[in-house]
Amino acid sequence: QVQLVESGGGLVQAGGSLRLSCVASGSIFSLDTMAWFRHVPGKQREVVATITSDATTDYTDSVKGRFTISRDNAKNTVYLQMNSLKPEDTGVYYCNVWVRRRDGVTLDNYWGQGTQITVSS
Repeated sequence: QVQLVESGGGLVQAGGSLRLSCVASGSIFSLDTMAWFRHVPGKQREVVATITSDATTDYTDSVKGRFTISRDNAKNTVYLQMNSLKPEDTGVYYCNVWVRRRDGVTLDNYWGQGTQITVSS
């Protein structure tokens, strides 16, 4: 079993910055794709950013140029640096990780508990 612990959420004024962290622990052979999702009130959960095992990144259009996803494989951690935050970025942010088992083939998917981001105008 794998646990994901998120940190870094909070309240920030528009234009400000926050950095989210998500640490994976437990039975981990290797980490595959890691991602951040968010649930904005009134909308479905959406993917914000992804980073593959070879560090290829992708972003939803609304955050391009403002958010940066990164990973530290030695620490089993994925980060989301969020700059120039806007009120519409308000929501609950979740990390999502694909974990490869020791058989080298099987992948399991895990979610963090979510962390609230509130951006005031």
